[in-house]
Parts: sequence; C-alpha cells; structure tokens
Amino acid sequence: MTAVAVSTSGLRKRYGPQAALDGVDLEVPEGSVYGLVGPNGAGKTTLLAILAGLRRPSGGSMRLGSDRRRLAMLPDTPSFDPWLTGREVVDLARALVAPAAPAARVDRALADAGLTEAAARRVGGYSRGMLQRLGLAATVVGDPEVLLLDEPCSALDPAGRREVLDLVARLSGQVTVLLSTHILADVEEVCDTVGVLRAGRLLYQGPLDELLVGRAAPAWTVRCRPPLEPVEAALTRQPWVTTVERAGAEELLVGAASREAAEAGLVGALAEAGAQVVRLEPRAADLERVFLELTR
Repeated sequence: MTAVAVSTSGLRKRYGPQAALDGVDLEVPEGSVYGLVGPNGAGKTTLLAILAGLRRPSGGSMRLGSDRRRLAMLPDTPSFDPWLTGREVVDLARALVAPAAPAARVDRALADAGLTEAAARRVGGYSRGMLQRLGLAATVVGDPEVLLLDEPCSALDPAGRREVLDLVARLSGQVTVLLSTHILADVEEVCDTVGVLRAGRLLYQGPLDELLVGRAAPAWTVRCRPPLEPVEAALTRQPWVTTVERAGAEELLVGAASREAAEAGLVGALAEAGAQVVRLEPRAADLERVFLELTR
C-alpha cells in the first residue's frame, strides 16, 4: 500500500456559525502531487493553513507522515522586506530552516524559480509574479518533504506559470506536494491525485484518471458545414439529447443522457437533418467539465 504523507479525519473548522471545513477526510499519498480544487470559499486556504499549523481546527484530527519541521508552505500572497535582495530573502530562509545546507542551494532555488538574473535586485522592485516565484524559491530551499502551495500560479504570466509548473513536475516523486488552485488545466498537467472541495466538504478524492473516466456526462463533437441552425434544432428535439452548444462556426457540442442512446441515435438524427458532417467524435472528459458537474 502507498504510504500516506498527510491525512485528516473528520477535520472541522468553524468561524462562529459558519463552517469553513465540515468533516474533511484528506489522504495525500507520499510522493504525489495532489491538486486541491474548489470554488472560492470552499475552504482550500483554511485546510492548508491548518495543515501548516497556522490555524487550529475546531474538531477532528490530522497526521503527518514526516517531521513537521520538514513541511513548508507558500501562501497565496507572499511578501518580503523590500530592502532585501532576492538572494538575501532565499538565503535567510535557508539559514532559518536548514542552516547546515550549502549556500549553493540558494542559487539552485533561485534558478529553478527563474530568478537568477534578478537575484541581486531589491525585492521592493519585484513584480507580483516575481514575488510569487521568490516565495516558491524560499519555500523549497530548505528541502522540505511536504510542500503546501496555495494558488502558486495565480499571479504569474504564461512564462512564469510554465517555470512553476515545471518545478512542481520535477518535484514529483521526491517531495509530496499539495497545491490548491482554481486553474484546472494546471491540475491536469502536473497532478496525479485530486480532491474536489465545496462548502467545506470533500466531494471526491483519488487518482485524477479515475475522476475523469466515466464521470462527465457523455458528449460528442459534431463538425458540419453551415448552416448549423437546422441541425441544432433537429438535435434539440431528440429525447436523449440533453444539451446542444455552439463550439465554433462549424461545430456543435452535443450532450446525451446516455452513451448508448447517443450511439444508437446520433448518426440517424444528423442524416435526417440533412447535416453535411465533416467530423463526428466523442468528447473526452476533462477536469473542467467534471468539476462543474460536481460543484454546481
């Protein structure tokens, strides 16, 4: 069985009458990259803060598979003394959490975060995205065993986001990473395990592949020559069709009540509508579709 790096049992957190977490049973496999996704206010930041020891739970329990001193957290809006240089910030983090580590680790962390050229600049002149990457460098310089990342790519441009995702991907298997994010494409790219949180409750937890397979309602992409209006109207009249959406000038996305009904009736319905079909294929489930189905 896979070892568990972080787990909680019935974890609860209340702020007065409001329940931020309501009985969360989290299980993060050791060495995994676990993506925690959910709408704003779902309780993601609260959960990470409790795991990091920054907030106390109202009930339940938690367990770490490693020494708490080997756990590090990057908040969603890291801030630093503006008169320090980037190298000084990361070196200070090294001195605090891993004083025996060689100074070369500072340069490696800065390079991994894409900040080598800016390392000698004072951080008061850093952009929001650069501060985010600096926070990541300061978080990993101590060589943690468990890494908690709260929205690590939220303020980054495409190049910065790419650097952070590449770094997280390289950590897979070496460090246990638990990241919260609202960017579902990032979860699909770097995470092997996912948890879907809504209103303080964990709706799903497990391998990403298992979440995607068979969860989203079946749908087909239909590409045909215009006009699309008669085809759209004919498909809408079919009792097994749940949705018909425009996906482009010559493309429709057709949702079905069941795969069997669509496979039996879709081709005939298109022929009856006189559609000049260019392409017809089932649409693979993606995290965004599954997420919307789970959380709405």
